[in-house]
Amino acid sequence: MNKKGLFSNIKGDFFGGLTAGIVALPLALAFGLSSGMGPEAGLYGAIFLAFFAALFGGTDTQISGPTAPMTAVSMVVIASIVQDYNGNLLDATPTILSVFMLAGIMLMAFGLFGLGKYIRYMPYPVVSGFMTAIGVIILITQIQPMLGYYPHEDKALVEEFIPQAKEVALIKILKEETDSGVLNIEVFEETIKRGKEIKPSKISEEAVTLTKDYASGVTGAFKTMIRAFRNINTIELILALLTILIIYGFKRITTAIPSTLVALLLVSGGAYILQMRGLLNYRPIPEIPSGFPMPNFGIFTGFSFTSISPYIVTAFTLALLGAIDSLLTSLVADNLTKTKHKPNKELLGQGIGNSIAALFGGIPGAGATIRTVVNIHSGGKTKLSGMIAGVLLLFILIVLGPVASQIPAAVLAGILITVGIGVMDYKGLRALNSMPRSEMFVLFVVMLLSVFWNLVFAVILGMVISTFIFMKRMADNTTDESKIRALKSQTEDEDLWTDELILPDNYKNDVFIKHLNGPLFFGYTSEFQDLVAQVPKEAQYLIVRMNRVPYIDQSGLYALEDAFIDLEQRGIEVLMVGLYGQPKSMLETFHMVPDLVEAEHLFENFEDCVQWLNEHLSEKQKNT
Repeated sequence: MNKKGLFSNIKGDFFGGLTAGIVALPLALAFGLSSGMGPEAGLYGAIFLAFFAALFGGTDTQISGPTAPMTAVSMVVIASIVQDYNGNLLDATPTILSVFMLAGIMLMAFGLFGLGKYIRYMPYPVVSGFMTAIGVIILITQIQPMLGYYPHEDKALVEEFIPQAKEVALIKILKEETDSGVLNIEVFEETIKRGKEIKPSKISEEAVTLTKDYASGVTGAFKTMIRAFRNINTIELILALLTILIIYGFKRITTAIPSTLVALLLVSGGAYILQMRGLLNYRPIPEIPSGFPMPNFGIFTGFSFTSISPYIVTAFTLALLGAIDSLLTSLVADNLTKTKHKPNKELLGQGIGNSIAALFGGIPGAGATIRTVVNIHSGGKTKLSGMIAGVLLLFILIVLGPVASQIPAAVLAGILITVGIGVMDYKGLRALNSMPRSEMFVLFVVMLLSVFWNLVFAVILGMVISTFIFMKRMADNTTDESKIRALKSQTEDEDLWTDELILPDNYKNDVFIKHLNGPLFFGYTSEFQDLVAQVPKEAQYLIVRMNRVPYIDQSGLYALEDAFIDLEQRGIEVLMVGLYGQPKSMLETFHMVPDLVEAEHLFENFEDCVQWLNEHLSEKQKNT
């Protein structure tokens, strides 16, 4: 927490929380609707997670709530559990919320057992592939609502599932008779009697459930894509496109007001006025319950380990993703505020927030990067800003709930389309041509498996592949380089290398030396936070000794880039000694040389570097 106290920055925190809450509103509604639990679930999640994750978390400026990655996984979880309950969301809700609460408890355990410092060790291609996959999933699954097509309302499609619905109804009867001990294989009189009593409406309901299952997820969206384009609802499509146009267009006018909120108000307001005058007929989002959200005690009263045991791995997935998502946002906040978050405390706060959100019927979430950045730029500095964002959303729910229920579903689809486009990792995609083939392979494996198979298993497999690739490269480098030692951060009393003894004593306050020993890979990227912090304010030059760095991977490269940009902003010039082979090729390919480090600042040996320093430092001293 800010050393001056929770209320030391009330004005800045108020405006930061207010702005972040306004930005969170349309996203919370959109994520809730997309998850399958309804827009209110997204709003509940945003309210309780924003407040309690801020109160108990370890990142002062972080704003938490439903995020694209967490919603994408939640959507799959919810669909799977609802399917197990024969398509009945109401019956499935206690189990769904139990899984969400279990994920929150696991997050708390991560923090209590000090796992925060380990979760951040994620190879860049895995993160890039995963985030791009999230964007693709959101885009594909939002095509149907953007076009105004809902498969379970397509009578022709539902009709195709009538025979299967009858089969399912009969299987249920046979199962019930088996469980009750009245099934007679020789005589099916009871079965026939009960079969004749099945009402056509029951068969239709079963067919609708089967249609929803068939059309769910990415594969379902592809299966029904042709039908969607054949049954376009022009009004819904226009509303979605207008939303997208305003979101991108208004940003060109000003970024002071969130363009997502502007699009939500303008398109929803215009559509509602036209509908009241009888000039338009659009599909609104499901009605949002008014009043203070009530806890769902069915989580406890109906709890059974048998019902939740199949989803323990799923809960762990949500917890792991929430940890990664939150800690990445914490790093962004650190870079902007020049502070340092407490990873384990942050995980504890996220776990508490998610657990309470689940109790009140909210979908899970994590630290939200955009909302956190908005909070910081608007003046937020302490935990109070996140708590204010949660209170604002609660106020909107209680006072404006009935109004929010008039928002067109197509508007939220348009918002999610822009979220899907924005969440993809374009930095990694642009670097594909320059990326090593092995890392490109990992990125595509993670991305494709995430989209078409399973998000968590894709990440796990990506980690395993990255580990094997790294071990293979390290084995190869061990053969070529007889002296490879583990990377360690420099301390003030670290011994100088032999050739550094020629450095004049009068340079000690102006020149700082950083030794890098061994490969610069994803496991050590966090060390560069310490690198920048160790450079004294009075230093003019940082000499980075690369003689013992045989290999740099994508994660190490970007960590190095961030460190150099920070140093440049502080007016400290970087000199590199001993840069050769693959590391030099990587820096040149990605234009870090000469964009961040000039070519004349690269030296083959330390003697040449000292000679250059003699010329430039003496010249500076003359000028001063």
